[in-house]
Amino acid sequence: MRSSPSTATCVWLTFSAFSANAQLLEPPVLDRPIPYVHIREADVMWARRVWQWIDLREKINLPLYYPLEPANGRKALFDVLRDALLIEGSITAYDDGLGDGDQFLRPLSKVALQRLLQRVDTVHTEDPDTGDQLQVITASPVQASEVIGYKLKEDWIFDKQRSVLEIRIIGLAPVIADKGPDGEFRGPKTLFWLYYPECRYVLNAAVVQNRENDAVRLGFDDLFRKRMFNAVITKASNVYDRSISSYATGIDALLESEAIKEELLNFQLDLWHY
Repeated sequence: MRSSPSTATCVWLTFSAFSANAQLLEPPVLDRPIPYVHIREADVMWARRVWQWIDLREKINLPLYYPLEPANGRKALFDVLRDALLIEGSITAYDDGLGDGDQFLRPLSKVALQRLLQRVDTVHTEDPDTGDQLQVITASPVQASEVIGYKLKEDWIFDKQRSVLEIRIIGLAPVIADKGPDGEFRGPKTLFWLYYPECRYVLNAAVVQNRENDAVRLGFDDLFRKRMFNAVITKASNVYDRSISSYATGIDALLESEAIKEELLNFQLDLWHY
C-alpha cells in the first residue's frame, strides 16, 4: 500500500523539525539514584566478599575511560571523581599508602589529595648562559588518560526472602601506571579508595555514553548497577586472606578467577531442583 503525498509530506516535516531541533537538546538532569532494596540481616542466607579488577583496555569498559576531554556534557569517570573531590568536596577519598585503603580508615585531606594527584617530573635543560646542565622539577596533574583501571570491592549476597543474588559495590579505586624519572614502567599504583555508597549521587548525575541506545541516557551508577562492564576477580574472602596473585600467575590466575566467578554464579542456580 502506497502512502499518500500528504502523509509523506507530514512525515518529512516531522523528521525535519526533529532534525532542526536535535542540536538544541541538552542532556537531561538525571534523578537521584535508584535506592537499594533493603535486605534484613536475617534474610542473608549466604554472602561472599569479592575484589575485582576493571581493565580499561577492554572494549566493553571504554565508556569508563572516554572522553579524555569533556565533550557533549560527558566526562571520563576519573574526571568526575576528581571534580567531586577537589571542586565540590562532596565525597571523601581514603589513603591506600599501607595497602589497606579498602578498609576506609584514613581519610585524605584536600591538601594531601592535591599533592597525590600531582605528578612530579625532573627535566634536564641547558643553561643558555653557562651551558651547564640543570635539573628542573615540574609538577603536572594526573590526567584521565593515565588511568589504566579500577579496583572494586563488592559483597555478593543471596537474599532468601526474594530468592535473588544481590551484588553490592562497597569500594572503588582508580589505578594509574606508576613511572620512574626516565619514564620506565614501575607497576600499577592505586591512588585512593572511595566508599561507593557515598559516591552514588555524584556518579548518577554524570552522564555516560549508552552504547546501545542514544535516546536513553545513563549515569555511571546505572552502568555499575546494571553490570555493564567486565571485571576479573582478584580475590575472594578465604581463610588465608590472600589474593589470587599470591599463588597463581598468568593463565593460571585467569582460570582461577573464572572458576571463582562460576562458583559464585552457580550458587543461586544450585538452589533450584527440577
